[in-house]
Amino acid sequence: MISASDIFTIASKKESEKITLKVFRHQFDNNAVYKDFCGFLGKDKQNVKSIKEIPFLPIQFFKTHEVVSSQDPVQITFTSSGTTGMATSRHLVTELNYYEQSFRLAFSQFYGNIEDYAVLALLPSYLEREGSSLIYMVEDLIQGSNNPHSGFYLHNYDELIAKLTALDTEGQNVLLIGVTYALLDLIEKEDFKLKNTIIMETGGMKGRRREMIREELHEVLCKGFGVSKIHSEYGMTELLSQAYSLGDGIFECPPWMDILIRDTEDALTYVDYGKTGGINVIDLANINSCSFIATQDLGKKYPNQSFEVLGRFVKWDVRGCNFIVI
Repeated sequence: MISASDIFTIASKKESEKITLKVFRHQFDNNAVYKDFCGFLGKDKQNVKSIKEIPFLPIQFFKTHEVVSSQDPVQITFTSSGTTGMATSRHLVTELNYYEQSFRLAFSQFYGNIEDYAVLALLPSYLEREGSSLIYMVEDLIQGSNNPHSGFYLHNYDELIAKLTALDTEGQNVLLIGVTYALLDLIEKEDFKLKNTIIMETGGMKGRRREMIREELHEVLCKGFGVSKIHSEYGMTELLSQAYSLGDGIFECPPWMDILIRDTEDALTYVDYGKTGGINVIDLANINSCSFIATQDLGKKYPNQSFEVLGRFVKWDVRGCNFIVI
């Protein structure tokens, strides 16, 4: 049996590979949707002997199936945002403690003690619906900061501007985490000159503004907030782990998470470092759901194991996946 301790104390590549294959075998045995998917690809526990032989479940299965690898009761269901009439992803979480350990430990790894920050959250489109895993995480960080100034902001921009300016001027370390379009709205109302604040964008125009390439977006945000770098978080409803970028759109993963870049023409092969392809995510914290997910994001990975997110597939056209119906 694989424990949380096994996952969150990974200390080497060899150890990571060993646990990853154990998680694959566990999910093959306990996740009917994933087992059937593996079967369509001719994969099973006997012929998967390395990480690159593990099948990655297309992320849209979370819109049509219950992707669970546990008999335990569901503690919480996270759902994705979507326009009216659009199918949304449903992530059935049977071990909420795994999610909490994952984001707490990852934040500590990249940013240190949460109690060193005042956490201000500008996430209106997420607050306005139920089931957001991002809201759950940020609410926990706000509580963990033990700072009376930490909190959520919806459309009360003037109040946020006053709070952010005052805290930064006082020398308080601040983490402002916001959905992209709302951060752009904020800097249209105020020209900041921040010295003690980290700006972390979570992505998402949500149809409110035109899409922008990362370089253009970060240049605008850097100028508007008066900072040299824009941080980013890479996570999604279907995962229990996040990667972080401390600037320039270069992301790094915690030890229990990894990224592989698949060929856009053949979902079962991988491209070399520095080449663009589809992003496959290994998320070992997601042991009770599916830890091997083929996303609809495009990216590239580098030899130091960092990666970039470059965009999304216009449509799900990965050969070898689109004919599979379970």
